[in-house]
Amino acid sequence: MTTQLSAVDYWVLVIYLAATVALGLWIGSRLRTGRDFFLGGRALPWWAIGMSLVATDIGGTDIIGVGGMSYRYGMAVANFEWIGCVPAMIVGAFVFIPIFWRSGVYTIPEFMERRFNAGVRVALASCWLVFMACNLGIMLLASARMLTALFGWDSTLCIVITALLAGGYTFAGGLSAVVYTDMIQCAVMIGGCLLVLVLGLVEVGGVSQLRGRVAQLEREQGRVEVDGSTDARPEHLRLVLPADTRSPFPWPGILFGLALILSPAYWIGNQAIVQRSLGAKTEFQAKAAYVWGAVLKNLIPVIIAVPGLIAFALYPRLEDPDQAFPVLVARLLPSGIRAVFLAAFIAALMSSMDSYLNSASTIATHDFYVRFVAPRADDRKLLVVGRVITLALVVWAIAFALYLAGTSKQIYTVFQTLMAFFQGPAFAVILAGLLWRRATGKGALAGFLTGVATAVSLYCLNHPAISSALGWTRLFQIEEPFLYFSIWAFLATAGVLACVSWLTTIEPEEKLALVVSWRGRINRRTDSS
Repeated sequence: MTTQLSAVDYWVLVIYLAATVALGLWIGSRLRTGRDFFLGGRALPWWAIGMSLVATDIGGTDIIGVGGMSYRYGMAVANFEWIGCVPAMIVGAFVFIPIFWRSGVYTIPEFMERRFNAGVRVALASCWLVFMACNLGIMLLASARMLTALFGWDSTLCIVITALLAGGYTFAGGLSAVVYTDMIQCAVMIGGCLLVLVLGLVEVGGVSQLRGRVAQLEREQGRVEVDGSTDARPEHLRLVLPADTRSPFPWPGILFGLALILSPAYWIGNQAIVQRSLGAKTEFQAKAAYVWGAVLKNLIPVIIAVPGLIAFALYPRLEDPDQAFPVLVARLLPSGIRAVFLAAFIAALMSSMDSYLNSASTIATHDFYVRFVAPRADDRKLLVVGRVITLALVVWAIAFALYLAGTSKQIYTVFQTLMAFFQGPAFAVILAGLLWRRATGKGALAGFLTGVATAVSLYCLNHPAISSALGWTRLFQIEEPFLYFSIWAFLATAGVLACVSWLTTIEPEEKLALVVSWRGRINRRTDSS
């Protein structure tokens, strides 16, 4: 279903986009050095960073993808926020973020070279750079699907315009532009999604009517478990699903794959996330930003997962679950107000894209260009290099989005599967580096490569086409078992890292200064060391 924007819709949208880009360009006019571009001059306030963290994490991919997964599987997807974000953010705020901030590094891979060696740095940086570059294309595809479904706009044009808008002010303003525009976009995103939630609940008749309608639909589809004769428990309304569910969210995967591995790996080792706190004014503000972001995170499942449930109750026969949120917007929001959500969606998309653009540029510049090409490049030279790499990433993102447009995979699943390939191994390396003095660079590199190979191998062996060709049963019977990939990849990394570390020489004392002491005191290290 497509709909038409009124003149008021267009004016609201144009004014919002113009103001966002203008703010980014104004900030860009004040940049003078690479430090300003990549870390905001280390002068960013906690409240802006916290909102930027939320806006970065909840992009167009999540609004469309989480809504689609909620439509298809139910509220278990909300665990990716409540269990998959808040606990890890609190732990990160008080244990890991202070270590990274004190070190004065630009990237997490740079920190890992200080702790281990250049091989570990290159391996981590390569994986993050590939992931971020691919994720940029996924984000653009999310925007194209949304805008095409709502308004019938040409998908290629949507991809190009969105990339140029977000890329433009990121190119000009760097991390400062990203954080301050994200702050505005976070508020717009929450407001727009909240509007869809309220109007959806009104349309379905309230929470009780929603629960009843979902139970009825699942009963008609034969998906409701019944205890005795009357106690129906709709799977769509459960937060905890049994281990034998075909949903991608069984409780063992949520507990061991998400809560213990993917979530802390994302909030503690994701360059696009951690980089914001690296630009904080003080260590206290770096920690406060994470706590403030965790507070805001509690609201997110309500405003993006519940609308998917509402769409299931109102329109249970959608062919593509990813159209759940777009259909709600097209059918429930009146002319003039529709632009509010459209602005919210574009805000969410741009806030994630600008973050990944800036962070990918930071990794490419500092972990490859500075490390191997021009170690003595000055700050002004790095500013130019960072902007050139940002431009190249925009071009790549457009090309990759156009390629993905020909696939039928749900965008949220693509995103999570890519992360499962290396986040478990990366987290194992970071934990060992910070908490275990006996961990060595050779052990970390061997473990990381083994873990990535394990995750990719499991994906290939579990793929229906490959398992069918080989004549064996799939390893995991649930759909898209990316949570299990991360568990086994983490364990493989930890095992190999431990064995190789015990067989190799312990690192020099200056590297061990980065390890958290057993007394709970975090060892300090200066920038010059």
